[in-house]
Amino acid sequence: MGRGASTVVVPVGSLEQHGPHLPLDTDTAIASAVGRALSDVLIAPAIAYGASGEHEEFPGTVSLGSQALESVLVEYGRSACRWAGRVLFINGHGGNGPALVKAVTLLRFEARDVAWVPCAVPGADAHAGRTETSLLLHLSPGRVRMSRAEPGNKEPIASLLPRLREGGMVTVSANGVLGDPTGATAAEGEQFFSALVERVTKALARWEPGPDGRLRWEPDLDGRLT
Repeated sequence: MGRGASTVVVPVGSLEQHGPHLPLDTDTAIASAVGRALSDVLIAPAIAYGASGEHEEFPGTVSLGSQALESVLVEYGRSACRWAGRVLFINGHGGNGPALVKAVTLLRFEARDVAWVPCAVPGADAHAGRTETSLLLHLSPGRVRMSRAEPGNKEPIASLLPRLREGGMVTVSANGVLGDPTGATAAEGEQFFSALVERVTKALARWEPGPDGRLRWEPDLDGRLT
């Protein structure tokens, strides 16, 4: 395969707690599913560990940290761009954002055609709530334990962020949930997923990376999964 013949899509996820009812690789599963739904691309195995230090008080979480993740992304992009025309990182975990911005900005400075896009859902609750639970009920229903789903902290994420950044998730939610997953449905998850794939597909077709390396899409969304 010659250089420039392909676009490589790389899901970037995490291994972190998602409350008592969702699997540890929820972010990776969502990002990977989005990648598989795209047309005319090569889908790579996921980078399944991310920057999840805010979740480390909960068993099962394994975080590489932002600096290590940035290095992995940079070297991945440098290697893949030796033969691929473009590389698109699809990010499933909000905590990976700073590493992606730094890595992709450097790669683009080095004249490599790399970009990233978040798994963003308008109006999403922040973590392991209705949005992510609905998505997993659609994508992998056998891995969701709805009998164990319970509400978490339902305060707006903006008001929680200072405490979350200072002391981690455990300081704002004893069960690791931000939002209320109990009303989640597979049908709602299908709607979320279809809309997400459509937005990423359109952004991929336009291929207009912004100053932070993120592909532009309309409307520009604030909702993103953590």
